[in-house]
Amino acid sequence: MFQVPLPLDRDGILFRLRFTTLAVGTVCCPLFGFLFCVIWSLLFHFQETTATHCGVPNYLPSISAAIGGETPQRYVWRFCIGLHSAPRFLVAIAYWNHYQSCHCAHPRYPRLCRINFTLNLLENIALLLLTYVSSSENYAIHENSFILFITSALGHMLLTCILWRMTKKHTCCCAAVQSQPSSTPEVAAFQWWEKQLLRALVEFAKGFEGSCSVRPDL
Repeated sequence: MFQVPLPLDRDGILFRLRFTTLAVGTVCCPLFGFLFCVIWSLLFHFQETTATHCGVPNYLPSISAAIGGETPQRYVWRFCIGLHSAPRFLVAIAYWNHYQSCHCAHPRYPRLCRINFTLNLLENIALLLLTYVSSSENYAIHENSFILFITSALGHMLLTCILWRMTKKHTCCCAAVQSQPSSTPEVAAFQWWEKQLLRALVEFAKGFEGSCSVRPDL
């Protein structure tokens, strides 16, 4: 729950915002931008967004062509990602404060917390870079930003799972979690992170395998 105190009253609260509401709103920003770009491309830029170099007909535009090929799709997508990134930085700070509040006795815990926070910030910055710098404008920056985004996102998810396991094993504040391991929100969140990490690794492996299998004829 995010709370904003009044400037003249330390105990007063200007407004309250549930974390669930913030999360849903953050996720809906890129979803709305993506749907708008695809629908607008189908209605007004069908030929431009479905054209291919090899002349194979397409019935739906590719993601890159829909969100970055034409206007106003490009501007709507950039606006939604920019609006989406601001709460992500707040969430990164919230997770940093959460990890600092868990007093883990493991000697590497503080260093892993700093690395995890840095990877989270790099993920958000790389997402902004690859969104606002298209491949047609500067291919090197776009490519390196995409690589940084993928590696930092996977590293952040992996470290998040490791930190949650460390806080569960080495802290006393998780006794309630250990007594009821299947019903607490902390365990549910940890299981969600594990599933997302496994899914991301599988999708990354599929994409890497597909890119390696597509080779030009010699």
